[in-house]
Amino acid sequence: MDYTALTEAISSKSYEKIAEMCDDLMLQGSTEGVVNNEDWPYAIHLLGHIYVDDINSARFVWKNVPRVVKENRPEVTAAWKIGQRLWTRDYAGVYEAIREFNGSPEAQSLVDSFSEVYTKRMFQLLRSAYSTISIQETALFLGMNEEDATKYVLQQGWSVDPASTMFTVKKQAIVTEQKLDPSKLQRLTEYVFHLEH
Repeated sequence: MDYTALTEAISSKSYEKIAEMCDDLMLQGSTEGVVNNEDWPYAIHLLGHIYVDDINSARFVWKNVPRVVKENRPEVTAAWKIGQRLWTRDYAGVYEAIREFNGSPEAQSLVDSFSEVYTKRMFQLLRSAYSTISIQETALFLGMNEEDATKYVLQQGWSVDPASTMFTVKKQAIVTEQKLDPSKLQRLTEYVFHLEH
């Protein structure tokens, strides 16, 4: 099986493409009868789905990993540990699994990139869900110590009350785009014209 496109996607850090590429390659290999289950890049496949926040598909991949692979390739088990923590919404556990991950340079690069993406997702979640939140909880959700979490959110425009150790969340400005309906404009013009005359 030709993994050239997958290798190039990993090299160019096009991680958002990996899950779909792996799915396509696995399907192609299955139809051609050439997939050797023990040689399949399961860790990359799992991490690809985790990267794009498709935990259901990651679970499906995990369930199809042969037992011998689960027992003999710790990188695959470590990749799924991140997925498990995401599945159970164990936010601190996700970061713990990321820190404990030890794999090939390609898989490690993917995990490092996912860590950055995940922190941004969690920050957006906090920003949309809270108006105030403690420093301790923020650090937990962002996988940082309290000092680093404080620096991170202050750079995003949040404020902190040292006495209560609470952040005030700066909400993202909501931009709404109004679409102008020509018929409404016509009626408004006629109405204004009517009032003036």
